[in-house]
Amino acid sequence: MEKLYAEARDELNSGNYTRAVKLYETLEARYPYGRFAQQAQMDLAYTHYKDNEPELAVAAADRFIKLHPAHPNIDYIYYLKGLVYFNDDSGMLAKWAGQDMSERDPKAARESFPAFRELTTRFPDSKYAVDAREKMEKLVNALGGNEMHVARYYMKRGAYLAAANRAQGVLKDYANTRYPEEALAITVTAYDKLGMTQLRDDSKRVLQLNYPKSHYLQQPWAVEEMPWWRFWK
Repeated sequence: MEKLYAEARDELNSGNYTRAVKLYETLEARYPYGRFAQQAQMDLAYTHYKDNEPELAVAAADRFIKLHPAHPNIDYIYYLKGLVYFNDDSGMLAKWAGQDMSERDPKAARESFPAFRELTTRFPDSKYAVDAREKMEKLVNALGGNEMHVARYYMKRGAYLAAANRAQGVLKDYANTRYPEEALAITVTAYDKLGMTQLRDDSKRVLQLNYPKSHYLQQPWAVEEMPWWRFWK
């Protein structure tokens, strides 16, 4: 058993992930109650992660959590699960370099956040907690940016009600990001275009109250005079 585990670790460390997976699975099948079985299950999740198999990695992590909820290293498994999703959508966390983010699915980012939150809530003193909190902040900003991009997308195509709804979602769910100012500006312009003067004026008051020096306030709000896209250069 110990020899089999050592061989699996060697394969993992050498980057031979397919071979490592087979060895870990063999070890668990032969010695399901041995002292290396639990470690093999953890290593299996990590191996799938390293082998760029996110679905298998998450499945292995979830299985470990279900089988060993009180394991002393359970915090690591939650961290690994969050990391799998985080890296699976790493492109969203970078600059979007001309990509139309309205065509991207932020599912991975939305799955990553709860795993990191579970870790930081249940194990605030975990050695993984600091990095998890940093990644959670990046995820919130990325998700807020995604919603903001979709709102711009709708504005550009004249879908003003959809744009206003997306912008309102940013104000509700991503108030601690850098996007609320722009979201308010979009709601003002969208409601103006829709003829919803009361909502337009309410949004503008909120913008003036919270961002009295906003450059959006320096522009005329009439859509005919100032097309929306000139607000966001």
